[in-house]
This record gives sequence, C-alpha cells and structure tokens, in this order.
Amino acid sequence: MIEKTKVKGLVDQWLEGKDYFLTDLSISDDDRIVVEIDHKEGVWIEDCVELSKFIESNLDRDVEDYELEVGSAGIGQPFKVRQQYENNVGGEVEAVLNDGKKTSGILKNVDDRGFTLTSREKIRPEGAKRPKMVEVDHSYAFDEVKEVRAVIKF
Repeated sequence: MIEKTKVKGLVDQWLEGKDYFLTDLSISDDDRIVVEIDHKEGVWIEDCVELSKFIESNLDRDVEDYELEVGSAGIGQPFKVRQQYENNVGGEVEAVLNDGKKTSGILKNVDDRGFTLTSREKIRPEGAKRPKMVEVDHSYAFDEVKEVRAVIKF
C-alpha cells in the first residue's frame, strides 16, 4: 500500500512557492489516491495536470499499482482547511451547526479557535416600538459546526 506521508510529501514539494494549498488527501485500501487543492483565485486544470504528472513521476507503478485523481476542492463544497476560511473573509457563507440549525452571514474573521459571522437581524431596541435591522456578530468554534461553505450567487 502506498504511504500517505510519501504522497503528502510529494504534494508539499510541488506546492512549495505556489499560492495553492492542499485541502484533502486520501488513499483507499486499493491504492486510489485522491488529492484536492485550492487557490484563492480558483484552480486551473493545467495545474492539476502538472501536479498529477509530478506525483506520477515520483511513484513507481512497477512496485505498486495505483489510481490517481487530482482536482480542485470544488465550488460550493464545505471548507476543509483554515486557509479556505481565510480566503473567504468578507464573503457570504452558510454554516450548519451540530444541532442542524443553519445560519448565514458575512465571514468577519477567523482565528485558531473558530470564526465570526456578521448577520442582519431584526432587533427591537429597548424602549423602541418597532424592530430595526442591525448587524449582529456571532462567534462559533470550529467544533460547533458540521460544515461551512461559501454562498454562490449568480
């Protein structure tokens, strides 16, 4: 079986000096290797091909047969690594909390513990007769959410 650390080392070597980053790497029991990369500006197919060729050139098919798939993290897919959160600061995201509740807002910031969303909510100020729309910050720890994804608008 192909070792994950070996493939990760190859991916890290290819990523060095590039603005791409690794979002996922898996190797199944039957040596199916799946590598997902991402970039703030999007992923180009030519770069996926280049990474695929780089990995293939450093693995020996005579020693172990494998299947290799290199692609992008995918638009609209849940975030898997912190860099994806950081790249989406200032953009609209939707979060599904562990209890199943959905919330959305503008991703305000990210730190080691979690992230903050700013959403518009109707709040009735004390002494006011009518509620007003105000911006409210909600902070979430990473372990409080099942998934977070960017909201795509056309």
